[in-house]
Amino acid sequence: MAAALIGEALISASIQVLCDRIASADFGDLFRQKKLDEPLLMKLKTTLLTLYAVLNDAEEKQISNPAVRGWLDDLKHAVLDAEDLLDEIDTEALRCKVEGEGQTDKLTNKVWSFFSTSRGHFYQSMNVEIQGLLQRLDGFVQQKVALGLTEVVGRKVSQRTPTTSLIHEPFVYGRDKDKENLSEVLFSDDASEDDVSIITIVGMGGVGKTTLARALYNDDKVKDHFTRKSWACVSEDYDAIRVTKTLLESVTSKPCMMTDLNMLQVELREQLKGKKFLFVLDDLWNEKYFDWKCLQTPFNSGARGSKVIVTTRSENVASLMKNVPIQHLKPLSHEDCWMLLSKHAFGNENHNAHPTLEEIGKKIAHKCNGLPLAAETLGGLLRCQRDFQEWNKLLNSSLWELPYDKSDILPALRLSYHYLPAQLKRCFVYCSIFPKDYQFKKEDMVLLWMAEGLIPQGFNGKRMEETARSYFDELVSRSLLQKSGEDGFTMHDLLNDLGQFMSRGFFLRLEERESQEVKRLRHLSYAMGEIDAAKKFEPLDGAKSLRTFLPISIYDLFFFHISKKFLHDLLPSLKRLRVLSLSRYLNVAEVPDSVGNLIHLRYLDLSETAIVSLPGAVCTLYNLQTLLLSDCYALIELPADMRKLINLRKLTLAGCSSLTKLPADMRELSSLHYLDVSGTKIEGMPVEIGRLKCLRTLTDFVVGKSTGSSIGELRELQHLQGRLRISKLHNGVHVVDALEANLKDKKELKDLELAWGVEEADDSQKERDVLDKLQPSANLEKLTIRFYGGFSFPNWLGSSNSFSNIQFMCISDCKYCLSLPSFGQLPILKKLRIEGMNFVTKVGDEFYGDLNGASVIQPFRSLKKWRSMFRLSLSPGDENMELSEAERILAQSSSLLENT
Repeated sequence: MAAALIGEALISASIQVLCDRIASADFGDLFRQKKLDEPLLMKLKTTLLTLYAVLNDAEEKQISNPAVRGWLDDLKHAVLDAEDLLDEIDTEALRCKVEGEGQTDKLTNKVWSFFSTSRGHFYQSMNVEIQGLLQRLDGFVQQKVALGLTEVVGRKVSQRTPTTSLIHEPFVYGRDKDKENLSEVLFSDDASEDDVSIITIVGMGGVGKTTLARALYNDDKVKDHFTRKSWACVSEDYDAIRVTKTLLESVTSKPCMMTDLNMLQVELREQLKGKKFLFVLDDLWNEKYFDWKCLQTPFNSGARGSKVIVTTRSENVASLMKNVPIQHLKPLSHEDCWMLLSKHAFGNENHNAHPTLEEIGKKIAHKCNGLPLAAETLGGLLRCQRDFQEWNKLLNSSLWELPYDKSDILPALRLSYHYLPAQLKRCFVYCSIFPKDYQFKKEDMVLLWMAEGLIPQGFNGKRMEETARSYFDELVSRSLLQKSGEDGFTMHDLLNDLGQFMSRGFFLRLEERESQEVKRLRHLSYAMGEIDAAKKFEPLDGAKSLRTFLPISIYDLFFFHISKKFLHDLLPSLKRLRVLSLSRYLNVAEVPDSVGNLIHLRYLDLSETAIVSLPGAVCTLYNLQTLLLSDCYALIELPADMRKLINLRKLTLAGCSSLTKLPADMRELSSLHYLDVSGTKIEGMPVEIGRLKCLRTLTDFVVGKSTGSSIGELRELQHLQGRLRISKLHNGVHVVDALEANLKDKKELKDLELAWGVEEADDSQKERDVLDKLQPSANLEKLTIRFYGGFSFPNWLGSSNSFSNIQFMCISDCKYCLSLPSFGQLPILKKLRIEGMNFVTKVGDEFYGDLNGASVIQPFRSLKKWRSMFRLSLSPGDENMELSEAERILAQSSSLLENT
C-alpha cells in the first residue's frame, strides 16, 4: 500500500542527514579524540529533532501564514550553516587521516607540538561555533511555540522507484479536431498565397501547444511530404543566431562552426532552395516585427508548400506572422483532462476498476481547468496511490484556494510540489538553477545533486549514483521533468517558475538581477558571455555562503573568457563552495593555489580550458567527488599526490591529447567509480590498477610495453559496465594474462573494442591465442576488433551461443586473416561492418553459419545495415561463393545497403 500524502518540509531531509551524522560512531569518536564538547553535540542533535518534529505542520501552515513562512526560511539558512560547520569538522578529520598526523612516531617533538597547538585552536573554535549555532536554534524552538506549531502524526511519504517510466511523448487527449484542422493546412500546397505558410498555435502556458506541435512534426506522413524538417526551441531569450544555426545544423545533419548571422542565413537559404521543408519554432515570445522578418528571410527560398509551425502564448506574436488562420488552443474538456490524469495515475491499469477513486479523480481533474500539464503532474503524484483518503486530501487541499495571480504558480503544480517527499523536493528545486528551455543530461544532474549533498549515502544499500538516478526517474515519472531529444531533459516553463518561486532567497541567476540579500545566497548560475569581466561579478561581493558557482553556456559562442580578477580576488573568498565550474573559459591556463582553501568542494569542472597542470593544492580537496578535465588540450600532467583524493568518484580526461601518463599512486583512489582516458596519449595503465575495485566505468585500458599493469589486472575490476576499449594489445600480452582478465564474467559490459597496433604481428598464432582467451560475456551488444594479426578468428566470434545479444559487429584492418567469422547465424545482429581484410579472397558457406555442411537457417535475419570496404580478387573456377553473391544475400537480409 502506498504511504500517505504528507507535505514534507524541504529542510526535513537536511535535518535528518545532520542528525544521522551526529549519531554516527565515527563522528562521536572524533569528538572524544579531539577533546570537542560531546554533550554540546548531543544537545545540538536534541534541538534539531525538536524542530524536525514540527516541520510538516510548518509546511502546511506556511501556505497561508507569512510568519511561519519566514520562520521556515530562516531555519533553512540556519540548518545550511550547521551543515557547513559539521562538514568543516568532518573535513579536518579526513585531513588528519590522509596526512597521517595521528602517527606521532613519524614526527619530531617540535613539529608535533606545532600541529597540536594549531589543531587545538581549530577544535576550540569549533566548540564556540557549535555553541553559537545551538543558541540560534534554541531561538527557533521558542518561536515555534508562539507560532502554534505542533507535531504532525502520520506516515512518511515513501520513496518509490517506478519499475517503468511513462512514455516520453505524452498521450494527446482531446486534440483530434485541432490536429485534423492543422493537418489539413500542413499537407496543403495552397494553404496561403505565399510559398511558405506560417501556422501559429496560440494558447496559455501548460495548455499543450508543444505537445500538439510535436504530434504534427512526428506524423508519419511528414517524412514523405517534406524534404527537410527541423525543430528549434526559441524561448524568452530570443537569439536569431542560435535559432538559425539550429535549423541549419538539422537540415544538413552536420555541426556548424559559423557565428555570423549573414553567413548562416546565406547557407540556410542555399540548403532550402527549391526544397519543401517543415520547421517548428517552439515557444516564441519576441514581438518585434523586424526580428521576425529577418529570421524568416532564408525561408523564402523553399519550395511552395513549405510550412513553419510557431507556438506562442502571445496573440501579438501570432498576429505578426500569420498568413493562415491562427489555431487557438483551448483548455481540454473535463473528461479529456480526467482521461489524461488517469493515464498517468493508473498507467496501464484500468481506472474503471476503482470506481470510488474515479469519482473523486474527476473532481480533481475538474480543478485542473483543462490544462494538460496540471493533469499530468497530479496524475504523476497519485501514481500507485490507491487510498481514497489520500485522493480526497488532495481534492480538498487549501492550496487550491491560493490566489493564482499572487505568484503566477498554478495551484495544481503547487500541489504536485507540496506532496513530494523532502528528498525529491530538494532535487526538483535544484533543477530550476538552469534557465528555461535549457536541456540538461541525467548524469550531469546526478553529479551536481551528489555534490550538493542532496543524495543520502548508502540509502537502502545503494550507491549514491543509483539513488540519484532513481530520484531523477521519479521526477520524470511525475512529469516534473520532461524528455527532450535523445538523451536530454528539460523543465516545462511553468515548472521552472515553480522551482524558482520555491527557491527564492537561496538561488540566483545572475542575469536576472533580482533584489536579493547576497550574503545569504547559496546557489548561483549565469549565462556565459564572450567576455565575463569583473564588473559582472560585483553583485557577489559578500556572498560568503555561496555553495554553487555554475556558468552555463546557452549562447552559440566558441570563445569564452573570464576576468582574472575573479579567479584571484573573488574566488578565494567563496570558501563554502561545493560546486565550481570554469568549463569552456579558454583563458583559464592555471588554477590558483587558493583553490586548496575550498575545503567543501565536491565538484570541479575545468573541461575545455587551457590548463597545463593542476596545482598540488587540488590534492587537499579531500571531499572532491567529481573532477572533470575533458578536452584540456594543453594538460600534460596530473598532480603527484592524487592518492589524497580519497572521495573522488569520477575523473574524466577524455580528449586531453597532451597527457602521456597517469600518476603512479592512482591505484590508491579506492572510491573511484568512473575513469575516462579516451583520446589521451597515455602509454600504459598505472601499476596495480586492479586495486580500483569500485570502478564501474573504464573507457580505455592501454597495455604498456614493459611497465604498468598487465591486462590480467582486469580480473579485479569485477563491476565494469558499459563500454571498454583495450588498446595496444601488440605490446607483449601473454596468453595467461588474457585468460586472467576474465572478460567472460564481466556481464555488465555492453560494448567492447579490442585493438592491436598497426605494426606487423610478431607471432600470429600467439595473437589468435590471446584473442581466444579474451572472449567476452554473452551479454555483449557491440564488438569491434581492429588490427588483429592472426590468420583466423576463434570459433566463439561467430557463435550464436556466445553472442546471443550482439547487435553491432565491426572487424577492421585484420589484414592477415584468410576468412571471415561465421556471422550469419547471430540472431539479432543488426549492423555489420567489415573493412581492411586484405587477404580475404573468397567468402564460403561458413560466413553464413554452415560450418559442417548442415542446412542453414536464413542468414543475417535481423541485419538492417552493413558496410564493406574491401574488394576481392576472384580467380576463375572458384567453387566457393564470390563476394558479389555474398553482397546479394546481405542486401536481401538488410533494409539498407551501404557498400562503398
